[in-house]
Amino acid sequence: MTALASPLASRGSEQIADRVYRRIAARATADALAPAWRTRPEPAPPPKASALYTHGRVRLVLHVELPFPCDVAALARAVRDAACERVAELTGTPVVSAEVIVDRLHAAALR
Repeated sequence: MTALASPLASRGSEQIADRVYRRIAARATADALAPAWRTRPEPAPPPKASALYTHGRVRLVLHVELPFPCDVAALARAVRDAACERVAELTGTPVVSAEVIVDRLHAAALR
């Protein structure tokens, strides 16, 4: 006779590593910035993300470099929203805060 499987809640738990949150957030950030860099001859610098998972929630810090001139505030909001949405969608973990830090502005080349 085989024992019946226990309910799902008592079998264990799933834990997602911080590096998974970082990779998801960095990819979402790069995707959100791609349209702003399309008209530039130089490639977009890769964004950097850090993530901290505590108490069932995640906090993100996103480091980006932006093309200039641009609407810095609008791009920062787009990056933040994209990263939060994608992390929550793919992991099911709520994002309680996301900080966007603009490390550098890349001026358009003069012609």
